[in-house]
Amino acid sequence: MLLCQERFVPSKPTYYEFFAGGGMARAGLGDGWRCLFANDFDAKKAETYRANWGGDEFFLGDVRKIETSQLPGIADLVWASFPCQDLSLAGARAGLAGERSGTFWPFFDLVRGLRREDRAPRLLAFENVCGTLTSHGGKDFEAICEALADEGYRYGALVVDAALFVPQSRPRLFIVAADATLASPQALTAQSPAEAFHPPRLQNATERLSDAARRGWVWWRLPSPPRRNVSLAELLETNPPDVAWRSHEETLALVSLMNKTNRDRLTAAQALGRPAIGAVYRRTRSSASGVRSQRAEARFDGLSGCLRTPAGGSSRQFLLFVEGAGLRSRLISARETARLMGLPDDYLLPRVYNDAYHLTGDGVVAPVVRHLSHYLLEPLLHAAAQRQAA
Repeated sequence: MLLCQERFVPSKPTYYEFFAGGGMARAGLGDGWRCLFANDFDAKKAETYRANWGGDEFFLGDVRKIETSQLPGIADLVWASFPCQDLSLAGARAGLAGERSGTFWPFFDLVRGLRREDRAPRLLAFENVCGTLTSHGGKDFEAICEALADEGYRYGALVVDAALFVPQSRPRLFIVAADATLASPQALTAQSPAEAFHPPRLQNATERLSDAARRGWVWWRLPSPPRRNVSLAELLETNPPDVAWRSHEETLALVSLMNKTNRDRLTAAQALGRPAIGAVYRRTRSSASGVRSQRAEARFDGLSGCLRTPAGGSSRQFLLFVEGAGLRSRLISARETARLMGLPDDYLLPRVYNDAYHLTGDGVVAPVVRHLSHYLLEPLLHAAAQRQAA
């Protein structure tokens, strides 16, 4: 059975979903919205998207090859979680000139084309890693802002950590732009940044913006969600079918990669007198002398580390189960990664573990999208509708 079987309702706001992956933005927006068009170039992700949402609106192919004639109607919103590989602090930092993150520009050319056709979307929402703020000394972030200003949008950015909603540490940058004809209600904007969603790294990035980029800037106001009451342990499967328990020797080998700080965390977990679960990543780190070696980094705070796409064993997250001196470990399962992205258990995942991990690690957390939609995107459209009806 397909998720979100949507009956046509004319009053529903509409959207295009670019770089759609498995449709996690669609999951977040929910059935109160109507998707007109979705796109991704990855055939495996496209298969999952179609399995969950149907394929009528989906176009499989490079965004560079899409024409505005393929985009039906006039969308209220364009959502784009464009590739992060060239903007990530863990990558080569080619930025918006890179092969993957650089697809932002052909995507934005479509937005420009829609404006020329008098079909400009009223809202735009971009999601990416926080490294976007500092890529090329802030020039990439500035370029995005200038592009939005040039097209007549008022826009602002927020840094939202998925840990507010799900037990995963995953801060992400969200840029929300509203057509200048959509006057923003005072309740949705602030005169100055708020620490909750406008941290110092974002404020510093805005201070480096050119006058041209600043002219459309607004500080969006977003309420904090209710306190999260679910921990990592509560999302875990008892005996997941797609991952096996590692041998005792393999578990000890993982622990041997920990430095003193991480060993101290493990020791503290062992001393709790109750079972504890840690999330562990293997990473390559440089010592003070410049020697690079593999290290295991653990956390026992009820959160998983940030999911990422698997590109070698170091990208896969391990779970370390601690009960006194007893230790067991395994990889995180595909369904567990989906739960950490806020997806329901009836969301259909790829059968191959790596494909499922790649899909979820490369996605946007659905409850974060829902929060942004409920408290910012939908109120902006509602205010516009009220003014139009007046």
